[in-house]
Amino acid sequence: MSDLRSSVNEYLEGLPETVLTRLYQSPATCLAIFRLLPGLAKHLVLGMLYRDDPLPLDHVDTLVNANSQRLQGETHKKLKGLHIIRERHHALTLNSTFRTSFQNALTGSDGTSSFGIACETEDKHKVGIPFLEQHAISRWESILHFMVGTQQTEVPNDGVLSLLHHSGLMEGTDPYNMRITNAGFQFLLQDVNAQIWTLLLQYLNMAEKLQMDPVDVLNFIFMLGSLELGKDYSLSALSGTQVHMLEDLRDYGIVYQRKSSSRRFYPTRLATTLTSDATSVRSAASSMDVAMSKPVTATNVSSANGVSGAGSGTSSSIMGGNTGFIILETNFRLYAYTDSPLQIAVLNLFVSLKSRFANMVAGNITRESVRSALSNGIKADQIIQYLTVHAHPQMQKSEPILPPTVVDQIKLWQIEMDRIKAVEGYLFTNFRNFNEYSMVATYAKQLGVVVWESQAKRKFFVTKEGNSQVVEYVNRKMQQLQAQAASSGK
Repeated sequence: MSDLRSSVNEYLEGLPETVLTRLYQSPATCLAIFRLLPGLAKHLVLGMLYRDDPLPLDHVDTLVNANSQRLQGETHKKLKGLHIIRERHHALTLNSTFRTSFQNALTGSDGTSSFGIACETEDKHKVGIPFLEQHAISRWESILHFMVGTQQTEVPNDGVLSLLHHSGLMEGTDPYNMRITNAGFQFLLQDVNAQIWTLLLQYLNMAEKLQMDPVDVLNFIFMLGSLELGKDYSLSALSGTQVHMLEDLRDYGIVYQRKSSSRRFYPTRLATTLTSDATSVRSAASSMDVAMSKPVTATNVSSANGVSGAGSGTSSSIMGGNTGFIILETNFRLYAYTDSPLQIAVLNLFVSLKSRFANMVAGNITRESVRSALSNGIKADQIIQYLTVHAHPQMQKSEPILPPTVVDQIKLWQIEMDRIKAVEGYLFTNFRNFNEYSMVATYAKQLGVVVWESQAKRKFFVTKEGNSQVVEYVNRKMQQLQAQAASSGK
């Protein structure tokens, strides 16, 4: 959750103060941003919320442990970056717009529609929470299935494909030839809430290029996080930009709308947990299972104990929940107790699968299977991390969790492929003497742009990005020498 909060906060901190001030006019947005703040920042904001006078910095120092001064500094920097607080005359004041809206959010005195408008009329085609859960799982899983290349997967629409491409999760423009990237595999390792935010942040970047109002976009995203699961909401409170967004968010399973002309929509749990802390689960399906958990009965005891039988497998899970399912032996033999097509497809990226049973697949980690994954941009460390995260509980009792021989060999296979690495750049040569060479080479080293050098041959190679700085330095030195020569000649 900390990485997720950091990413969202970094995006918000990059927005101009005028945009943030407009954002803070929405009580729902203020509440959502508050939820994403670190603990100390929340404590500080609440302490200032109903305080009329500025809060002296000396008073803040007394509230924080002496060992947490660095954390206090980071908290102040973050809140200032978000323009939530201002520092003046050795005291802190809360942004007046944020303060008013946040108070309205907490007291329920919001006179706007920032928390959405629930439909007053009964929906003739009303759907329940179980339907919304299944709809969200189905939509989100279809995207992940496409990413890992599951056969007979429905190709997402152009909007989803464009987002996957521009976010760097997949490469290629032909829908039938797109393939997962290194970033895409890392994306699969995240919990579903972080996955959704990854795409939403990229959506925000694309929205700005399409001249969509970022305030409208952000307000709608944060509003979704405050809606109630199972209720239907009216489109009457949405702007034109937000209605357009609704069409896009349908494709991700974040909202449900029976048809595009419908004047109402339902948020799914993927929407209502956007700003919550309940992100420790590893999949949308398991998130929903936790939220809808019931007392254990004879019919579900095997599932509660983490046993995946033929009838209680993991096919409904996006990434398999919290229970590990992989057993890896020292002979590179791998057993995965799952019947989830998605999990099997992910394993197939770096495992040579040989056998498949009702609730288990078996295969080997081979040089060819790992090299195939590496050639697709997946890193050895990511394979190792995936195996560690999803290791069977029996394996997690050992230390280390994975057999060291297998881990070392996977790393060696990557080193094998990384022996020769092409770097685009420029070669500097033909120096008049060693002093001239040493002066320029030393400057390039200080910049950190030297890839290779040979003092004996008075040559060095710099990166493409560093070339212009080195050339400017050489030209500047030549001009200085010419000026000195001209002055001495006089």
